[in-house]
Amino acid sequence: MSLRDKIERDYKNSFKLKEKSRISTYRLILSGIKDLDINNRSSGNKKNTDDEDITKLLKKMIKQRNESIQIYKKNDRSDLLKIEQDEVNIISNYLPKQLSEDETIKVCEEIIKKLGAQSIKDMGKVMGELKTNYADCLDFSKAGTILKNILNK
Repeated sequence: MSLRDKIERDYKNSFKLKEKSRISTYRLILSGIKDLDINNRSSGNKKNTDDEDITKLLKKMIKQRNESIQIYKKNDRSDLLKIEQDEVNIISNYLPKQLSEDETIKVCEEIIKKLGAQSIKDMGKVMGELKTNYADCLDFSKAGTILKNILNK
């Protein structure tokens, strides 16, 4: 079953159960997928939207919500914070499990050692290697911060 089919199935189930918060989140996701379909059809290479495209979209949506969460925390808006966190939880269900912060640190240290990276100038090489090997399961904003801390020592 494709990622799109899973999302549509879960949307229909939440609609039947009248779960308003889930319904709105699924509508946002499906709307984003339809936008992808339109962009892919109208672009020069005319391809069908696949699971990889949808995964990128979901990651982007989570990133946007995490940015909003930080703003809401800073401004003490717990009502909006809860909505965003619920959306992140729903969207995350369709992505591969992300590495924890400890696991991310371990992976970063291993890649630095493997490549012999010495300074912040080597960060591009390390990030490239991380993207090659851990594209689906690594939060690259966390990894970037961790790499800066390790390579600046």
